[in-house]
Amino acid sequence: MQPAILITGATGSVGSALAEQLAQKNIPFRALVRNLDKADNLKHLNGVELVVGDFNDQQSIVNALKGIEKVFLLSNSSEDAERLQSNFVDALAKSEVKHVVKLSQFAANINSPVRFLRYHAAVEQKIKDTGLKYTFLRPNLFMQGLLGFADLIKYQQKFFATAGDAKISLVDTRDIATVALNALLNRDNESKIYNITGPEAISHKEIAEILSEALGKEIRYINVSEEELLMALSQVGFPAWQAAGLIEDYAHYARGEAAVLSNDVLEVTGAAPGTFSDFVKDYCAAFS
Repeated sequence: MQPAILITGATGSVGSALAEQLAQKNIPFRALVRNLDKADNLKHLNGVELVVGDFNDQQSIVNALKGIEKVFLLSNSSEDAERLQSNFVDALAKSEVKHVVKLSQFAANINSPVRFLRYHAAVEQKIKDTGLKYTFLRPNLFMQGLLGFADLIKYQQKFFATAGDAKISLVDTRDIATVALNALLNRDNESKIYNITGPEAISHKEIAEILSEALGKEIRYINVSEEELLMALSQVGFPAWQAAGLIEDYAHYARGEAAVLSNDVLEVTGAAPGTFSDFVKDYCAAFS
């Protein structure tokens, strides 16, 4: 059967979870990847068709979109993300695609002080301007982002950020993928914007307490300055634009602007989103 769904960003945490859920439902899909050698997590999936392409290459996008009716749009939040996603939207506008589901970000706004939120809002507007049917998914901070600190938690029993005591309604990427799946499959989700959060807003100190209880040892959260975080990100090779964006992102969290709770996961999927305790239980081996 010819796939009618195209997934971009299929090797990332949300895209790979969405690909797995499509495969579990025996729904054929096409995945756009930049390098087949880095798509090993997709090759074994039922119903997948891999196609090589690049958001910089308009013709490769056009080729990937042939016969496609619905698209899941996701790319890395790089300095070029707005331009690259805009290139993709230009190709969408010339294709036979009827519906695009874009992974955006909670509080996306063209006037935001956070560069990630500005570029997501700009791409959302460009999609609206095409007249395409759309669904915008705006998730909060990913629980799986903590996996970046897995070794630090495992060997030094600590992790750090600049969030202060602010509470954040962080969300499991698997729940984001389930919302994306429903958005792609059900027309009721067209022309909708969903705020995707977990079921609770917790602080980084509470994150440390939950980790401590699950792992049976004390895990400490260390609140650092923006300068210290920026230096740490630079030392591990983070691109300067993305590092500065993360500083802005965490300032947004620290201001308490990401504590909102939404019922959208439950309303779209029929199931409540997972708690942070659920996440730790499932990923315990990564931190132990």
